[in-house]
Amino acid sequence: MGQSLVKNYVHIIFSTKNRHPFIKQEYEEELFKYLGGVCNALNCAPIQVGGYLDHVHILCLLNKNKTIVKLLEELKTDSTKWMKKRSNELSNFYWQDGYGAFSVNPSQVETVVAYIKKQQEHHMAKSFQDEYRAFLKKYKVEFNEEYVWG
Repeated sequence: MGQSLVKNYVHIIFSTKNRHPFIKQEYEEELFKYLGGVCNALNCAPIQVGGYLDHVHILCLLNKNKTIVKLLEELKTDSTKWMKKRSNELSNFYWQDGYGAFSVNPSQVETVVAYIKKQQEHHMAKSFQDEYRAFLKKYKVEFNEEYVWG
């Protein structure tokens, strides 16, 4: 086979350090656009970026030449520097070390897009921790509570 054809949708979730509510309304739209721009620069086409006060969700197409680790490294490093320049109140902005990355069936892309768009509404009833635990259980990821939030 002479050509490599790949289409991997990935739903990425990560939080601010200690789930501190840094992503206030005045920053969120610009931050989400910035994260989408980082994805674009890495040829990982962003489909939807969103989140809430203490975490983000990114649905993108993973480039066949990029690893999830490299994508997350670039996303977190670049956006941390960018956020710190926004305001003095963001001088202690950092992302948590870990992340979740889940493959998405092409038939479920619109469902995930809708889910990401409704983050603010969704988190009026459910904490980020409960949301993340639900994703881990849905995808049958074994985890230890002691290490997930560290």
